[in-house]
Amino acid sequence: MRVFRVTAAAGFVCAALLVVNSARRAGFLPENALTHAIAPLGALTGLLAITGIYLLIRGTAGSLGLIGYVLNSAGLAGAFAIEYILHFVFPYLGGGTVSGLLAGETGRAFLVTSVVLLVGVLTFSAAAVRSKVMPVAGVVLYAVGMVPGSLRNVVPVPVYLIGLVLAAAGVLWMATRVWGAEQEAGVSAARRGVGPTAA
Repeated sequence: MRVFRVTAAAGFVCAALLVVNSARRAGFLPENALTHAIAPLGALTGLLAITGIYLLIRGTAGSLGLIGYVLNSAGLAGAFAIEYILHFVFPYLGGGTVSGLLAGETGRAFLVTSVVLLVGVLTFSAAAVRSKVMPVAGVVLYAVGMVPGSLRNVVPVPVYLIGLVLAAAGVLWMATRVWGAEQEAGVSAARRGVGPTAA
């Protein structure tokens, strides 16, 4: 599999994990070792997915696309770290210890991560729309869903969960476009009489 296909596949997995995480938080799926173990992987696969999206739009996204990609990537990397802490560190600490951490530097770090992710999502989405390569509706779903998705400690839980589902739909839509780009590259290469190359 080539870069577009790998990153698109990551996008498909990301969308599924966002829905699973939302269903778990809403009580539709059980809270068990498996659902907790896979929870942080949504952000990690999302990081891979937007890498593929950026590779596809970079030719027309300009500097805005690069800035958005860097910020969005940093935000998702931070979100992965936060999810890991929430699922594999905090449960083993006392409630008082967790509260103390959230009231201090840890809480501020979480807040900075949320702001970076939010700004990155909005900037990257603006660049993706401007590139005219991504489906606009998919980009809008991603952007609208990730606003509450970035602000999990500020918005009501139902709004946060709905946001994750909307973001999942957007990621799925854009990942489908990235998956198709691999086929388009192969057809284009065949018409030129050369073998397709890796993206």
